[in-house]
Amino acid sequence: MGASAGISAFLSGISLLGFLIVILGVVVVVISMARGGSARGGIALSSVGLILFVIFNLFSQGVIVVQPTETAVVFQTISGELLEPRQPGTSIIIPILQEAVIYPTNRQEYTMSGLVDEGQVEGNDAVRSRTKDGQEVSMDITMLYYIDSQQVNTLHRNWYSVAEGRPTYEANFIRPTSRGVIRDITARYTATEIYGEDRAELRDAMQSALEERFLMEGIVLTDLLLRDVTFSEQFTQAIEQARVAEQDALREEIRVRQTQQEAERVRVAAQGQRDATITEAQGEAEAIVLRAQAEAEALRLVSEQIAANPSLIQYLYVQNLSDNVSISLVPTNSPFLFDFDSLAQANASFTAPSVPQAEATPSN
Repeated sequence: MGASAGISAFLSGISLLGFLIVILGVVVVVISMARGGSARGGIALSSVGLILFVIFNLFSQGVIVVQPTETAVVFQTISGELLEPRQPGTSIIIPILQEAVIYPTNRQEYTMSGLVDEGQVEGNDAVRSRTKDGQEVSMDITMLYYIDSQQVNTLHRNWYSVAEGRPTYEANFIRPTSRGVIRDITARYTATEIYGEDRAELRDAMQSALEERFLMEGIVLTDLLLRDVTFSEQFTQAIEQARVAEQDALREEIRVRQTQQEAERVRVAAQGQRDATITEAQGEAEAIVLRAQAEAEALRLVSEQIAANPSLIQYLYVQNLSDNVSISLVPTNSPFLFDFDSLAQANASFTAPSVPQAEATPSN
């Protein structure tokens, strides 16, 4: 690029030198004529300077330097035919017969904002739209884009103003097209949807529609920023009140759920206590039954043994007397169970009959 700029500067410098030579020749002619001499030398000098000026000025106009972030549209001035776009570097065109218009190909932005000092248009340029349910919404939009260098001829053909001598694609295409598409997309959503979680979906729908439309004109849309969305004050207040009511309802629902959980915990605890009490009562009842069964069985066995051996009571009585008792006095006129005759005949070799073992009661 430095070499290209150097060539252009060199040609312009020679052209300027030729112009200076023309002036010098005119001065020589004037001085010669004033002295009564010949003006042929001055005329020749002016002619040489004029030739240098014209030739190198045309050459300098025929050399165009295209920056790395630019592309050049070249067209024939006589036929109006568009030639192949010139890519970055130094290009030669035929002066007068051909002209070039430089277009930027780096990323650009176009902003429509409600702020007075922001965006390409002064004043409030936010996009005002109507939602599906008739609410008015104002949106600040920024679009990032670049010109496709391979389709720059299409953009030049459609959006170059000969009267203004400049491209008008931003004012005459990007702004009105984007505003129209944005309004059409917004009309598909309700204000509540845009206010809530569907805002990202709205932005994606806008970008998708504009990408397709921009490509038809040689412009590539890389991103659409939905920077700010403003609703009417009445709608905003209604939404805020609805959200407050929703949060209150949610808190009440949580409180009710906690109360239910606490009641369930108390119920489970009471159920556990009841089950424990029932289990304990059942265990006690079973123990009483088992003791009664054991006592009944013991009495039954005792009764069987007494029936089989009537002297068993007397034997047990004697066995349970204290070792220090040697004499026992009993009235003779009382109906005692002792048979003293048998007792007197009892000796130490008496052996109690064996007692059969009771069958174990299976536990529950």
